[in-house]
Amino acid sequence: VQLVESGGGLVQPGGSLRLSCAASGMIFSIYDMAWYRQAPGKQRELVARIFSSGSTYYVDSVKDRFTISRDNAKKTVYLQMNSLKPEDTAVYFCNALSTGWGHYWGQGTQVTVSS
Repeated sequence: VQLVESGGGLVQPGGSLRLSCAASGMIFSIYDMAWYRQAPGKQRELVARIFSSGSTYYVDSVKDRFTISRDNAKKTVYLQMNSLKPEDTAVYFCNALSTGWGHYWGQGTQVTVSS
């Protein structure tokens, strides 16, 4: 199983980025997919999750700004991030979880929000 994130970078406050996570070696559609982030000196935290059913969950700090989506045919999960703030600066990790099938992490992509 491999999860490969892309789309990170440097953006000004108020800007947007779209992260992608391409999966391989797994039955993508049965996995709950999520994005986590880890800022320097802080614990890794859940940002958003999209279940295999398509239902979604967001941490309060990103509600109404971030949107998680998935394309099962492309085995890819996305995180559209709008109205970015400096406190969104972190390494963003893709996560795949399926009870009985495994729990996997990508290597992360850096997002920096700064003027």
